[in-house]
Amino acid sequence: MVLVRHLCANPGLSRADLAEAVGLTKSTVSLLVRELLDEGWLLEREIVATGDLGRRPTPLFIDPSRLVLLGAEVDIDSVRVVTVSLTGEVLSRASANHGSTKSVKSCVAALTAAMSKLCKQLDPARQRIIGIGVGLPGGVDEANGILRFAPNLAWRDVPFGDLLREKIAGTALAGTPLFLQNEADVAALGELEFSAPQASDPLLYVSLNQGVGAGVIVGGRLLTGSRGFAGEVGHIVLQLNGPACSCGRRGCAEALIGPRAMLQRSDEQDPALSPLAVVRERLAAGDAPTLKAINKAGSYLGMLLQNLAAAYDPARIVLGGAVVELGDAFLKPALKTLNDYAAAANLEPPLVQTSRFGADAVAVGAAALVRHRLTRNVLVPVPEGQAAARSTRDAGIA
Repeated sequence: MVLVRHLCANPGLSRADLAEAVGLTKSTVSLLVRELLDEGWLLEREIVATGDLGRRPTPLFIDPSRLVLLGAEVDIDSVRVVTVSLTGEVLSRASANHGSTKSVKSCVAALTAAMSKLCKQLDPARQRIIGIGVGLPGGVDEANGILRFAPNLAWRDVPFGDLLREKIAGTALAGTPLFLQNEADVAALGELEFSAPQASDPLLYVSLNQGVGAGVIVGGRLLTGSRGFAGEVGHIVLQLNGPACSCGRRGCAEALIGPRAMLQRSDEQDPALSPLAVVRERLAAGDAPTLKAINKAGSYLGMLLQNLAAAYDPARIVLGGAVVELGDAFLKPALKTLNDYAAAANLEPPLVQTSRFGADAVAVGAAALVRHRLTRNVLVPVPEGQAAARSTRDAGIA
């Protein structure tokens, strides 16, 4: 996996280049490369003409066709599933609603159906799914596969991993490695694993949907916290005694930035539409109060980004989620507020970008979680009766 990760970051190296880069003998690297070629991780391409005498080096690349990652997003009322190559290209997509009841059972059923649909589109003779990643809307105990708390769904201590494994037991996905994590965390991993190398440490991914969350990567590792709640920035309090939040507090960022905060006349809402859909309709119609509310929510987003910049000094902040699609009406006041705070302190503002994966950011990020765990730091099993989960990243193993 050291060789795989090195080629992910530096495609086109020869066996000799790899041996020098990772500190192994050429014969050892040749044996490992042969295995990786056979298993579908790597491929060889045309020989490079160097002008040197003797055998020319053969460049090696990550194979984008044979090994497939399955990534899924569990949203408030729907699921989105993608198949992704090892190099980050989306091969296919499927989505489904998980019912008006928003129960865990209906969600797992919809998720299994969508994953099975994409599996049937693969060529079993040459393609193989090597792992499933799922991004969940709340704090996750990844080692034990438990969704601790999803405030917008009122789910607590759900053994999501066990439920999903049970549901796929009779399908082609039975026994496939399964990894679960918070939706913003996996989206952050998507930016880390599948984007071109650049200065991005620390990296923050801020997810703006019905809820607000963040994925935080420091030192190339995901910061999840002792209980899986790190990055729940939607519940940072920005206003004392402010509007009520879904978590039970008042004045949280989510209550000031989310779509509900942009709605001023609840009596006019169509119950069949989500709050964000209503906001989109009113914005498209040029509704002045809605535009003012969006502007205000954007300013609070700028305040939140300022607080995150002060806490983490990030090299890059990536914004993603459905609310970002509101465009300049929402993002311009956010960036202005962030820049004004930076100017007041005579500091450069952090680099802020929108996610390159758009609506697929979480699902692609869940696929990235699979690649990240399989090639870098697979979780260590937790001894029975031990409350706290440990992983190789906690033990300091890169």
